[in-house]
Amino acid sequence: MPFNIGLSGLNAAQADLQTTGNNVSNSGTTGFKRSRAEFGDVFAQSFGGISQTAIGSGTRLQAVTQQFSQGRTEFTENGLDLAINGEGFFVLDDQGSKVYSRAGEFQVDRDGFLVNSQGQRLQGYDGVDSNRVDDLRLQTDTAAPQATTNLEALINLRSDAGTIEDEFDLEKPETYNFSTSLTMYDSLGIARDASLYFVKTAPNEWNAHVAVRRDDGNLMELEDYGGGSEGPLTLEFDPSGQLDVVDPAAEGLTVPGGPEGDLDGAEPLVFDIDFDGTTQFGGDFSVNDLNQDGFASGQLTGIDIDDTGVVFARFTNGQSTALGQLTLANFSNPQGLEQLGDNNWAETFAAGDVRMGRPGSSNLGAVQAGALEASNVDIAQELVNLITAQRNFQANAQTISTADQVTQTIINIR
Repeated sequence: MPFNIGLSGLNAAQADLQTTGNNVSNSGTTGFKRSRAEFGDVFAQSFGGISQTAIGSGTRLQAVTQQFSQGRTEFTENGLDLAINGEGFFVLDDQGSKVYSRAGEFQVDRDGFLVNSQGQRLQGYDGVDSNRVDDLRLQTDTAAPQATTNLEALINLRSDAGTIEDEFDLEKPETYNFSTSLTMYDSLGIARDASLYFVKTAPNEWNAHVAVRRDDGNLMELEDYGGGSEGPLTLEFDPSGQLDVVDPAAEGLTVPGGPEGDLDGAEPLVFDIDFDGTTQFGGDFSVNDLNQDGFASGQLTGIDIDDTGVVFARFTNGQSTALGQLTLANFSNPQGLEQLGDNNWAETFAAGDVRMGRPGSSNLGAVQAGALEASNVDIAQELVNLITAQRNFQANAQTISTADQVTQTIINIR
């Protein structure tokens, strides 16, 4: 019996050494969680035995449990590296099976999917407002253009400007008081120069002429204003210089399109002009704000991921598009997960049902882009554990040696 007790102690010490050695070897593994060997005493007695005089039969390894404490966050130069600050696991698709990981070393494969080094695809919500979980895929094709539909003009027209009675001609500066210009876009994303010309026709009254550069390169005044009306837009101001009346024709201005139009085959360019805030004060003519809502097509320039896991694509046209949102998973008992290797776990009955959600919601942690979660192994602590396990091994070996000497003594009795 003493031999068996000592042998169980040797086996326990050996398991402790192996567990500690595994921790040390993975001290540089991203997202690794250290393990702890847990032991229980062996106490066998027969039915009706007297427990007060029973002697234990050694020890045994009960479990090797992982410790899911947070590892330190290490920042990288890769925007697709992700770390979870708090609870939760990345959800990965491994050829149809779901696996879970804390290692956030991701990259884009040839098909645009976010994958790890094993080719497992990162899972996310298909759109920010969707609840369908699928493979996260980056948009790598050209972003579609958007035609201008609204133009905002916040301008101060000089109140003491002289009235002009001559017929307006955009090629004759003497036929208008002030002008300004900006770039608009048609349905094909082609930039179109647009100009506004302001002519004072009477005290507190102005005409606004709109011209757009067409296919032949000429800047020509619009023929169709809102509702198909002809002629310039009229602006009327009250005695305090505030805009009082805006011509209804400022809504629905049209540049003809199509095969017979003036926009290289693009759809008709229909837009409104918002003059809200335009004034007629003393002082110089000034353009306080002049912008429009159209843009050209764009190529993908980068990916941004915020702390809620929303994936944004940035394009050369200055636009950004939300492509989806990361999915995180959590379990009632993470220590019950099955270790698969390669920094992955699989769900088990002991771990409880998987609960999926968006980063930062419920008890799920936030996502840090451009960073990785390091192993939570404390090398100093593991070295102390090695010394302790080594001494336990030596002490149990001494138990066997002592039992052998006692047995030899008994054998030598004559």
